[in-house]
Amino acid sequence: MFTDPKPWLTPGAALQMQWEVKWFEYVKKSMRPNFFPALNNDKESPQQIFTDKHKDLVKNGGKWLNDTATACSVVSTLIATVAFATSTTLPGGNKDTGIPALEGKPAFHLFAISSLVALCSSITSTIMFLAILTSRNQEKNFAKYLPGKLLAGLTTLFVSILAVLVSFCSAHFFVLQKELRMYALPIYVATCLPVTLFAIAQLPLYVDLIWVTFSKVPQPPLEDNA
Repeated sequence: MFTDPKPWLTPGAALQMQWEVKWFEYVKKSMRPNFFPALNNDKESPQQIFTDKHKDLVKNGGKWLNDTATACSVVSTLIATVAFATSTTLPGGNKDTGIPALEGKPAFHLFAISSLVALCSSITSTIMFLAILTSRNQEKNFAKYLPGKLLAGLTTLFVSILAVLVSFCSAHFFVLQKELRMYALPIYVATCLPVTLFAIAQLPLYVDLIWVTFSKVPQPPLEDNA
């Protein structure tokens, strides 16, 4: 007997399909090898029954993944464009020798690193979302492939947004006069507020995605395995 007889429902069709595939694989490994090739009275195998019963869930899950990947890929592409323009436009310009004029200043190092992180993470995020859009929505892909790409895409998207804001604040730091720099700190904090609100709004989805991806289906008690 399992410890919890309640159904394991997860929010979203894609995450629910991922959980269903995990259960199917768990049951498959729990049975004898000659069980799954057998057919029922309607000449259907367990795999055929599973595919037929989950057609709507696969369709809805694939649609949700495509819509999410499309929206997020637009954002990541815009961030990549901004990050590329930012990384190629150095604050203060270059010296006659080609060396950045502000080289050696901590804020310049922060700008250089954050702009590079923003560019790399936004491109990675775009590639992850494009991989979702070009993938085939099959049952087996919902186990790890599609949720893993979505998790990687969302993670790198959050990192790229944060890195763009850091690069903007560090570059803007050179524009202000010394006596005004302390007063600009609250403005920089307020600039990061939209990202914080966006992250909080997406946190439930992110947590559910991590939980469903890395958790295993419930195992029977030890006494049942004896």
